[in-house]
Amino acid sequence: MPSLFRFLVVVAILAGLVYVGVFALANFVPLKPREITYTIPPDKFVKP
Repeated sequence: MPSLFRFLVVVAILAGLVYVGVFALANFVPLKPREITYTIPPDKFVKP
């Protein structure tokens, strides 16, 4: 039983670190909005 408890604690700590990492990336990394332009070839508009 102690090894199962130790395993669950390690998994919980790793999950917490992943959660904190995702939270930090989502809140502390500034976004740089930019315009995206994509040209569609004219043959995509032709219906068969």
